This record gives sequence, structure tokens and C-alpha cells, in this order.
Amino acid sequence: MSTVHQPDLKDRPARLTVGVVGAGRVGPALAASLQLAGHRPVAVSGVSDASRRRAEAMLPDVPLVPPAEVLQRADLVLLTVPDDVLPGLVAGLAETGAVRPGQLLVHTSGRYGAKVLDPALRAGALPLALHPAMTFTGTPVDVQRLAGCSFGVTAPEELRLAAEALVIEMGGEPEWISEQNRPLYHAALALGANHLVTLVAQSMELLRTAGVAAPDRMLGPLLGAALDNALRSGDAALTGPVARGDAGTVAAHVTELRRHAPQTVAGYLAMARATADRALAHGLLKPELAEDLLGVLAEGGHASQEGHASQGGEGTDGTNGSDGTNGSEGNDR
Repeated sequence: MSTVHQPDLKDRPARLTVGVVGAGRVGPALAASLQLAGHRPVAVSGVSDASRRRAEAMLPDVPLVPPAEVLQRADLVLLTVPDDVLPGLVAGLAETGAVRPGQLLVHTSGRYGAKVLDPALRAGALPLALHPAMTFTGTPVDVQRLAGCSFGVTAPEELRLAAEALVIEMGGEPEWISEQNRPLYHAALALGANHLVTLVAQSMELLRTAGVAAPDRMLGPLLGAALDNALRSGDAALTGPVARGDAGTVAAHVTELRRHAPQTVAGYLAMARATADRALAHGLLKPELAEDLLGVLAEGGHASQEGHASQGGEGTDGTNGSDGTNGSEGNDR
């Protein structure tokens, strides 16, 4: 039997007071979107100076208070903190008695489903996982981008309609994701969106090195067409030297990348191998051409490993972390 407490909807106001714990890029945008739907943001918490400025800009006149006070004031609480922070935050709020029975507790992590909210569920909260499949800038444009945005929704069956209604009110499209499939769902989005940014940024850097004055203008139409073709046709949209089996061209690419941007070689080779595999599987790459191509990719990888071993020490970009940041906004999503 479910332990979810179902409040009497006649006793719940038609419009909800909304609180945000973690004023990163996501929380203020969702709260602002809910405000447009008639709900009332009443409290927000943030750690860094940047998150506080963001909250003041996106949610003017909404007071900045500690997380526990956000829960005291709000019927609907958005937990918009990084994935690794979320379990500890939920446990802490439940242990300190901050969670109120009947309170809607929503997290926006793609990785987790509703079970991460179990400590709050035991305290009487109504747990919802609503993950917007969108990249956020921390500016008002995010609210506009939510129109038509898909949300990965996971919740107890009793709360499914409530979860879907909230997504629709924010202008989004609910997509039901089972609890066990949340990690795979999130990995798929990260593979497509996060890595795309890296690929585009690397491509722009290389074009600048090649003398292109406006790489963004050059790439815009090309990447737009490639994305549209991929979404429409999948692997049938594969093109370029790897899909054609032009081993000599690929070898020239690897040589130039190693000379001008050695930090990009490993990524190029990995994507080229994945592209070759898909092109072979779908009959686009002829087997007789694939052998030479795969040989070039293998030789390129061996040379890259030797070069990396000879460098030692820090990474090629000179940073002390995977993204070069100092973690100043680590508590906000």
C-alpha cells in the first residue's frame, strides 16, 4: 500500500505558494514560469553571490531566506541543486522537521527519480521528479524556452496527474520516465546536449586557428541542417569522410589536429570510431573501405597515447579540474 498522503483537493488553494531551494540557473526560471501561470513565489535560497543576484533579477521582491524557511513558507518547493547535493539535502530537511505533511516537494535532477525524496515522503511530503530537458542560461530567456520543452516526469502513480499538470502549467510537455530508467534517460540527454557544446566549441576554436573570422556564422547553417537531418532521419543522415570511408582524409585530419590542437585528437578519434560503427551497421560505409579507415583510427589512437604519456603532469588545458572552475556555485543547480 502506498504511503503517499493525499490531501483533500477542496482544501488546497487553486494557486500555490512556491519556494526555491538552490537559486542556480534552473530554479528561478521554473518559479518565474509558475508565476506566469498564477502561482506565487514567496521564498528563495541561494549560496553564492551569483545565485543571489540571479534570484533578485528573475524573482524580484521575493525574499532570500535559508532553506528551512523556504519550506515553512511554500506549498510547492522546488529543489534545484546539483545531483550530488540532492540526497543529503533531502535527508537533512526531513531530519530537522522542515518538511510539512501535504507539501509538494519537486526536484529537477535528471539522474534521480522520486525515490531520492523518500525521507521527505516519510515526513508526509508529496514527491515529484520534474526534469526539464533544456539547457539554461540563468536569464529570462529560459522562461520562454520552456514553451514546448519536454520534462522527464517520475512520481508515485497517485501524483501522476498533479505532476503532469504542473509541467503543462510551465508550458512544457510531460514525458513519463520510470524510476529504473532515470539514469539511462539522463545519460542520453547528457550525451546529446552536453557533449554537443564541447564539440561545437572545439570546432569554433579550430576554425579560428584556420583563419575563419566568424566561425559561428559559418557553423550555424551547417550545424542547424545537420541537427535537423539527424532528428528526421537518424543514421541515414550520416555524411562526411568517415561515413564515406575516406581513410586518407581522416589521416590528414588526425595529423593536423595533432599539430594544432592535440587535446582534440582523442575526442575526434572516439567520435570517428562511433560514426564508422554506425555507418557500417546501416550499410552506408562499405566493408572494403572500412578496413583502411579503422586502421587509420587505430594508428591515430596509438600515436595519441604515446604523446600523452610523454607529457605527464596536468591535463593539456592546464586546469585543475574537469571544467576549470573553482566550484563557487556548487550548491546551486
